[in-house]
Amino acid sequence: MRVDLWIWSVRLLKTRSQATAACRGGHVRVNDERAKPATPVKPGDEVRVRHEGRERIVVVKKVIRKRVGAPVAAECLVDNSPPPPPRGMLMPVARRERGAGRPTKRDRRELERLRALDQLAASRRAQD
Repeated sequence: MRVDLWIWSVRLLKTRSQATAACRGGHVRVNDERAKPATPVKPGDEVRVRHEGRERIVVVKKVIRKRVGAPVAAECLVDNSPPPPPRGMLMPVARRERGAGRPTKRDRRELERLRALDQLAASRRAQD
């Protein structure tokens, strides 16, 4: 069974093309080795998928060939992923009021400073 097809069929990613792109981009690892889309998976393999700033760590329990409902998909894997960070821990996103016009130079510098802080926090989380 191909890893990209399995990731899609157990609903780790929404579309098969997203699963294939994640494999090609190096965001999928099978047994701690970088996986190509056609890498085979079998029961007992550990699959790590990095998506939307979060890493999902799952162990293949059963191989399925077609996309199934969420309750059936949950029976096909063992999820060992760390819990997602609480919503309050996420950095607030800088928002401008609608119709406020272009940001001034001061506004732009403030936005760049916030983005730099967000990138620094993300790199620290990745190191931990």
